[in-house]
Amino acid sequence: MIEKMLGHYQVGEQLGRGGMGEVYVADDLNLSRKVALKFLPDAFTGDPERMARFEREAKLLASLNHPNIAAIYGLEEAEGKRFLVLELVEGETLAQKLSEGPLPVDEALGICRQIAEGLESAHEKGVVHRDLKPANVMITEGDHVKILDFGLAKALAGEAQSPVTSQSPTMAAAAMTQPGIVLGTAAYMSPEQAKGKGVDKRTDIWALGVVLYEMVTGQQPFAGETIPERLAALLTREPDWEKVPAKLRPLLRHCLEKDPKRRLRDIGEAMAWVESVPESLPVKRPWLAWSVAAAFIVVSAVFSFLYLREKRTPSTALPIQLQIAPSANLAPEGSFALSPDGRRLAFAARGPDGVERLWIRALDALEAQPLAGTESDYIPPFFWSPDSHFIAFYAAGKLRKIDVSGGPSQALLDLQGYAVGGSWNGEGVMIIGHPNRGVMRISADGRSASPVTRPNRELKESRHMFPVFLPDGQHFLYYCYSGKPEKTGVYVGSINSRPEEQATKKIVGTNFGAVYVPAGNSKTGNLLFMQEQVLMSQPFDERLLELVGEPRPVAEKVGSFMAFGFFSASTNGVLVYRIGGAGQVNRVTWFDRQGKALGEAGESGEYWGLSLSPDESRAAVSWLNPAQLPMPVDIWFLDFLRGTKTRFTRGEGNNQSPVWTPDGSRIIFLSNREEGIYNLFQKPVSGAKDAQVLFKSSEEKDVNSCSSDGRLLLYTAENPETKADLFLLPLEGKHRPIPFLQTEFVEFDGRFSPDMRWVAYTSDESGRNEVYVRRFSQTPGGELSADGGKWIISKEGGTGPRWRRDGRELYYRAPDGKVMAMEITPGKELQVKTVKPLFQAPVTSPKIANSYIYFYWDATSDGKRFLMPTPIAEGSPSRFHVTLNWTALLNK
Repeated sequence: MIEKMLGHYQVGEQLGRGGMGEVYVADDLNLSRKVALKFLPDAFTGDPERMARFEREAKLLASLNHPNIAAIYGLEEAEGKRFLVLELVEGETLAQKLSEGPLPVDEALGICRQIAEGLESAHEKGVVHRDLKPANVMITEGDHVKILDFGLAKALAGEAQSPVTSQSPTMAAAAMTQPGIVLGTAAYMSPEQAKGKGVDKRTDIWALGVVLYEMVTGQQPFAGETIPERLAALLTREPDWEKVPAKLRPLLRHCLEKDPKRRLRDIGEAMAWVESVPESLPVKRPWLAWSVAAAFIVVSAVFSFLYLREKRTPSTALPIQLQIAPSANLAPEGSFALSPDGRRLAFAARGPDGVERLWIRALDALEAQPLAGTESDYIPPFFWSPDSHFIAFYAAGKLRKIDVSGGPSQALLDLQGYAVGGSWNGEGVMIIGHPNRGVMRISADGRSASPVTRPNRELKESRHMFPVFLPDGQHFLYYCYSGKPEKTGVYVGSINSRPEEQATKKIVGTNFGAVYVPAGNSKTGNLLFMQEQVLMSQPFDERLLELVGEPRPVAEKVGSFMAFGFFSASTNGVLVYRIGGAGQVNRVTWFDRQGKALGEAGESGEYWGLSLSPDESRAAVSWLNPAQLPMPVDIWFLDFLRGTKTRFTRGEGNNQSPVWTPDGSRIIFLSNREEGIYNLFQKPVSGAKDAQVLFKSSEEKDVNSCSSDGRLLLYTAENPETKADLFLLPLEGKHRPIPFLQTEFVEFDGRFSPDMRWVAYTSDESGRNEVYVRRFSQTPGGELSADGGKWIISKEGGTGPRWRRDGRELYYRAPDGKVMAMEITPGKELQVKTVKPLFQAPVTSPKIANSYIYFYWDATSDGKRFLMPTPIAEGSPSRFHVTLNWTALLNK
């Protein structure tokens, strides 16, 4: 015992001794409280590098503040001694409690719940315990749990040491064959620790499972008299599950999964399991938005199918149908994809922060996890690698890939436009659907792309999308949309052919992309495709490259988003689909500056353009009836005074992005009614004349805005070298386009200011979409110029600039959906007074006009009201319907 003063601590009785240092009780005379002092070994404090590293770790550990974690008050030095000042926890350790035998299930679950809550709090701060065991769990009066020594195993370990020798305060080579004091840590070590691999929070989940197993059985799951024996049991044997109460086996199986990739990934998942087990202790908080009982059935069914299906022969396997739902705070967008191995579902969704990203839901887990590094304004349909380890997706103008187990995303290729679905063969080659160029082949290194199909303009083809590799890795299926309905459907192609060499072979007529599911060693698998809202399956011969047999229905009322059918299938018999109407069915809604809904107009459906008339009595909208998915899109007038809706265009191709001329006499819009390519058209509002071509060219375009004098139109056009640029089109004379802004970046959605001094637009110059303002001028000779300076307006991202019609405010949408307002002082110079958020706009999917992603909305001339599409419950499916061994349905 140290019987003397040490600084302002009166040191008393020794509490313990080990490799982490000696522990004494002490009185803190400054704060009049009892504490525990843990003295660091001299060999440790004598190493300046290790000590500096420990000090950094200690600061992080001291930030932990949770009722189930024993606090670290500080790291101090006195009389040449370095020591930690810890919360003094009085009671008995869980190890002492277990020395008397196993605990009742209710009591064990109560302790387990408190341990999990403490772990969760620490994991949220990035701290892993690494040495969780009964000796580090203190039970105080009132059965309150405190976890001791949180994170000290890592803090005291040298970084160069192997995980095995650094996890235990007493683990050493000389002791590896000795029974007794060192067996505690070895018994709770995860397999990855035992193998010397890196660890994360899943190691704590493993240890929690071992502790719970011991609490309810009175025995450790991996027994042995020496450490080598215990490590051998850990790595090679399964626990004796018969000793575990039946209702706890699913939880413990998931905690004690030897492969960390298949183990519960988050302590919150373990908590959900604990909460789902019936017991008498009160539940402290709800963990799931949907029924725990249903969740238990879902996970058990999926677990049985994924891990035990080899015990049943295909002839005896029965289909299992169930539902899963994303968390209540997620707003799923349209795209989702099941991994080829059928274990995980990836889907795009906006979280509580309003930002869209990918989420991963293991089918045998209870919660979805966000995939960091996938944040984007909009994520079109994406695809998995064949080994189910990576996802390729489009974001911020680039095709990217990301490891679903974690890590940053990797940019593969700049895309002029975006990717609409894709596929990945076993050789690492990808194919993607490009909205304008057809199916493109991406090299295995992701650095180059070349077209393998090209839309045939003579047949009014405008889109080749959703390519899917066949098992040979050379042939693929893809969806082709044509202005001639009989030409629309799923076709077959080859990556070994150039676009002009492709033999066009139509497989099936449908308005949606298809999925091919191979059938083991057989060369005849199943093609999944949709006819209206019915999901069909029909045998497909991989050698003949054609359908055989008869189609059979698989599911009804399957939803869709344009040509993307809401279904996905694995290679091993798992099918996921969503029912309902189209994704993100909207209704046009008025909002005030505080975000209060003031009223609705028009009908529910998909909106692909919205523009207020100059007198604000009407709006021109591009509207798609959900019953007519996926085509056509027509322009309609919404009359706010009469409450009526009147058709403006009539089914000649797709007609979108309407813009009023300032005098309200004409609508300028985009249409692919001729040759399948989008061109600029104009038509009198009165309907006295048919639509006429305003400007025609081979590149993809979109209409942006008219100048206030009615003489100029701003539009966006693609360029192979400069991506997307802004052009001016004179509305009088010969309509010859004038380049306004051409850079190596994407510029789109240009908007004239009312006084025509400025143009606001969106650009990805900074690496993400931001709103800029650039000076617009006209020389005495009539030359137009964008020179004279630019200003970035948005902060941390922005799209969709809109001017108030007196020019005193500029609005835009932040990535989280907030409507932002920038107050401007009129004059020759741009004088910004304030930028402030107005309200949270409804979470709605952006619309894709050719290669550019837009949010369609408008504001009144006084800036007091805003008109925008708003999602409604109808046709916005949320739950995923899962069918295991879905092919058995075809035999009914």
